[in-house]
Amino acid sequence: MRDSDAQTAWRLFQLNWLPIVAMGSLLAFGLPATGLSLEPVAYGITLAIAALLVATAYRHQLAKGDQADPKLVFSLGTIGQVILTCAIVGPLSYVAGKLNWPLQDEALLAIDRALGLDPEPIARYINDHPWLADLLARSYGLIKWPLLGVPVVLTLTARYVRLQVFMLAMSLALAVTIAVSALVPAIGTYYGLQLPAAHFPEINTAVYAGQLRDILALRDGSLRELRLFFLSGIVSFPSFHAASAVLYMWALWPVRYIGGIVAALNVLMIAATPAIGAHYLIDVAGGIALAAASIWATKFYVERLGRTAPATAAPALPPVWQPSLAE
Repeated sequence: MRDSDAQTAWRLFQLNWLPIVAMGSLLAFGLPATGLSLEPVAYGITLAIAALLVATAYRHQLAKGDQADPKLVFSLGTIGQVILTCAIVGPLSYVAGKLNWPLQDEALLAIDRALGLDPEPIARYINDHPWLADLLARSYGLIKWPLLGVPVVLTLTARYVRLQVFMLAMSLALAVTIAVSALVPAIGTYYGLQLPAAHFPEINTAVYAGQLRDILALRDGSLRELRLFFLSGIVSFPSFHAASAVLYMWALWPVRYIGGIVAALNVLMIAATPAIGAHYLIDVAGGIALAAASIWATKFYVERLGRTAPATAAPALPPVWQPSLAE
């Protein structure tokens, strides 16, 4: 890859393995330490797919050298990293939850109410407008598709550095989310309000039901084997749905036509987190703040890395770097 932007992105791609390896190591240590195990078939297939994508990217880069196609390298390689990251952080959130720190639902609910943002009237309003409840239920599931879409779109539009900054920021946000969730565990708004999910029949509470089931089973010891494709999102504070929405919007904002659509859809996903995801409003605020801080920290580090790169190393960040982040 002769293009200086692609060479810088390649350096960042290599750097992105550090948080993945760190979180993977924590998972490998945490599973036996907490008495949890992974169902091997689904996990093995997922790891094999990720390894195949990454190996193809590396093989092409090593075989072609300067003639390597950055679109192929970064699309396959980064998708492989995304799959591997998701396969790690899902079970890792259960390891963190197994620490069984006291639930903080009362404290989170008190913060919401102190800010004048009681989740009960919000949920009641949504329940009284079935069309809105249906729209938000559909929007909440949008977290999955950009995980694969961002690498494809950013590589097709030759935004290789931006893609690697996104990947590093997402890994950082996930690591902080897991760490904080271990210290501030919570089940969700309906649990905090002491209301059954059936209290709001027009709201799809399947997500809440899954996290309620798994958190309680995890804490009483009845959940021991983790099935990768059946894990629920058991993290309340900070909301990674809100964090991922900000990360997706930042990543794709400069892409003409797509950026505006992605922003609108992710605003809807954020709006869906209190009712559909049973998140406290402070969870949402925390997720948004975490994403912004992760992007800022990653950009700061990468820019510093570019300024301090030795002359004999791979090319420093090109002059177009700064505008490319804000374009």
